[in-house]
Amino acid sequence: MKDSIDVALELKEKEVYSHIAHESAEDMIRIISSIDAERAKNRGEIIHYEDDWDDLIRRRVAKGKRHTAFDFYNPALLTIWENKVKGMKKVKTVFKLGLAILSIFLVAGIAATIIYGELWVLIPLSLLPIVILLMDYKKNALDLGYYQLTQLFIEELKELLKKYELEPERYKFKIFNHDYFGVLTKKIGTNVFAMVKKDETDGKR
Repeated sequence: MKDSIDVALELKEKEVYSHIAHESAEDMIRIISSIDAERAKNRGEIIHYEDDWDDLIRRRVAKGKRHTAFDFYNPALLTIWENKVKGMKKVKTVFKLGLAILSIFLVAGIAATIIYGELWVLIPLSLLPIVILLMDYKKNALDLGYYQLTQLFIEELKELLKKYELEPERYKFKIFNHDYFGVLTKKIGTNVFAMVKKDETDGKR
């Protein structure tokens, strides 16, 4: 009798974990698509993709609740994500600060030109190539940040599916860039979807 109860409890526990793993995987594919969409937008592409994930995670963090994908599988993921987002915000701040300083110089040069009747404006105008450097810095730094985050979640999704024996085909996600490792891509209609690759050893016991 005791053995039967233990088996029943074990099966129930496995069912509960599988359900939570399923929900976690579904949320992780939303994260992947959302981050990759932002990466594509940063590259200048016109992307029509909307997801409420960003707002959802902010509200959950504000309430002190972490998402099942983090609590259940790897709590360190949220910390990694938050730190990476902070780093990308710093990049945007540096870009805005650089533009603001250059704008001040330009306005000062225009004012000096008007007041003294000499081409002082040429001095700040000579700094305009720095604007191009700032734009490249912002674009490349953000692209790297988005790429690293997307690749990280792809790897974490792969481990989650493998650990709980979930089928990758059930967890396809929209993808807008095509330079990630460990995924198979397929065009369905006008959209490109991806799913994580199984290891060659998966399924072999």
